[in-house]
Amino acid sequence: MISYLGKNINRSRYLINLTLQTRSIHGHRYKDESLGVFIPPIYQTAIFEQPGFTRKSDREVDLKYSREENLTVRAVRALEKILTMLEEGEDTLCFSSGMAAISTIYYSVLKKNDKIVLPAESYGTTLQLGEKLRGFGVEVKISWPDTEDIIESIDKHTKLVLIETITNPTLRVFDIPEILNVCKENGALLIVDNTFATPYLYKPFKDGVEVVVHSLTKYLSGHNDVVGGVIISRKERILELWDWRRMLGTILPPFEAFLIIRGLKTFELRMEKHCKNAQAMAEYLEDHPKIKEVIYPGLPTSKYYRLASRLFKKRFGGVVSFRIRGGEEEVKKLMNSLKIIKPAPSLGGAESILTYPIISAASTIPKDVREKLGITEDLLRFSLGLEDLEDLIQDIDSALNSI
Repeated sequence: MISYLGKNINRSRYLINLTLQTRSIHGHRYKDESLGVFIPPIYQTAIFEQPGFTRKSDREVDLKYSREENLTVRAVRALEKILTMLEEGEDTLCFSSGMAAISTIYYSVLKKNDKIVLPAESYGTTLQLGEKLRGFGVEVKISWPDTEDIIESIDKHTKLVLIETITNPTLRVFDIPEILNVCKENGALLIVDNTFATPYLYKPFKDGVEVVVHSLTKYLSGHNDVVGGVIISRKERILELWDWRRMLGTILPPFEAFLIIRGLKTFELRMEKHCKNAQAMAEYLEDHPKIKEVIYPGLPTSKYYRLASRLFKKRFGGVVSFRIRGGEEEVKKLMNSLKIIKPAPSLGGAESILTYPIISAASTIPKDVREKLGITEDLLRFSLGLEDLEDLIQDIDSALNSI
């Protein structure tokens, strides 16, 4: 028990009831009582002392090499604790990249003759790695990226279904509770990649999802200076995945963990600004004469508006996609005319980024499939950063008027 304003408070209950913003700052619960330090340090060590015995982390695994467990990443109080609290899961593992997290799930769950369902509009490398599984005797079903089609693809042979909360780059939204019900009926494990939505918009565990993954590179770190991934799930599953991470050597390095801990302190504040900037930019672009179509689930014209409103509680994320009146040459001219907005891949950082999907994440998707999905040469994806909205509007307007 702790005392606060003369009242006794149960510490575990107190921490559970903290808001998202407070959890993102204090969720690591680190404190060195001997020195009075409450900021988690960087444990830049490859090995741990073994004076006739082996020390253990709080998940009761040996502390030997940082390839297996590192104190900044885990220990008793560190990054994995914060992420567990933010998503309101049971336990967490951090990885050297989002793809390291996803590949670890593939290795741990799938075996010969199992079936995996992936939407055709998934992160390109997720699809590529999924296709490679065919060589190991896994049946890979690539589904059209709509809720109904994914549900139709699931049967009694399905072992794993992996979907993104919001797809990239055409921002489709899946009815996750509906897909989850069908997965449970067929004994399939649903993995939800919550990178675009983040726990600021949506918490899959509240709907009964068992496994959530993120690219830490995006909104959770938030500064375009870290590569990382995370899996959040039940304690039993995380312990099994820990052993796979140990064997594969895909743990997140300590310095990156330190940077993500620091970035998370402003997580909710950043997300609020990302979402506000994106909503305003989407509404502005809708009326621009050089724009053919604006894609954003926060617009009433979006076919996903009602579903997104129900799942996300009227917050729709920091990414807007749009089609210009023109093609590849006009896109190149536009991107070379930008002064503030950066023409680059990725998303979720402080800097606003304009991405050309056909040369970025979607470049590995076959051209005919890309075009069917609407990932065409006139499509751009806009990750709204933390700059002043008027400056961003002026920059994009000037670039659009150059074509």
